[in-house]
Amino acid sequence: MEIKHLKTVAALADQGSLAAAALTLSLTQSALSHQIKELEGRLGCELYLRKSRPLTFTAAGELVLHLARSVLPQLASTEKQLAALQAGHSGKLHLALDCHSCIHWLLPLLPAFRQRWPGIELEVESVPGFDTVAALLGGQLDLLLTSDVQARGDLHFEPLFDFPLELVMAPDHPLARQECIAPRDLAGEVLLTYPVERARMDVFSRFLQPAGAEPGRCKVVDNTSVMLQMAAAGLGVAALPAWASSEFVRQGLLAARPLGSGITRHMYAAVRAADRQQGALQGLFALIRDSHGTPPIFHPT
Repeated sequence: MEIKHLKTVAALADQGSLAAAALTLSLTQSALSHQIKELEGRLGCELYLRKSRPLTFTAAGELVLHLARSVLPQLASTEKQLAALQAGHSGKLHLALDCHSCIHWLLPLLPAFRQRWPGIELEVESVPGFDTVAALLGGQLDLLLTSDVQARGDLHFEPLFDFPLELVMAPDHPLARQECIAPRDLAGEVLLTYPVERARMDVFSRFLQPAGAEPGRCKVVDNTSVMLQMAAAGLGVAALPAWASSEFVRQGLLAARPLGSGITRHMYAAVRAADRQQGALQGLFALIRDSHGTPPIFHPT
């Protein structure tokens, strides 16, 4: 099989018809049909059911499609890396954050990154509203900062650092007199949260729900700075990574206490497996690790 054959099968799957696939590949329908017949002749089997609506692949066709889905993104990634090397480490990295407060520690690192990699344009998207895994695999996204690991062979999750979650509150809040916070302590509190589903918030999935506890009520806030100011003003409490509130705590504007015996999360950089050794990515990983101390001891299996 040749690369053109894999592109043909992928186009058939994506477009759903021979005519649409031919248009996508800038071929005539006749030429595309001839190419498919040639491939089927080489393989000794049909790839899709003729006159099926929608287009349906045979078992052999599904195998070739799986190969195309694996090989073509790797090919595109390698071509991108080669082009960057040829252009003198130039190119573009599209980065997305799966965490509202990550922007607080990421932005201060960008001047150093630009100094070390002046030819790389870094585009940052905070909390994207699209399927980040699909965007990574499709090449629309190059890097995702996330705390959620998915077991996939086509993605690599680079461990960056560990971080604790804390409950922050006004310094004169009654909970500030405690050494740590129990789930039942939030029963009468206004919990400030981000506009995401509960399943993605550790304060619920790893702290409140296992204990069968609920906050008094929740108030949604879509901005970390506003959330911190509301907590400092006594308008609620918030469960946040330590880096998000450290400056407020240092100034005495907030108090921070651990959730139970402590909840630790791990930050990863999700990239395409074929791109994991790319120089600019490794440079960014090193900057992030340096800014947070030693690398984490936890690694995904």
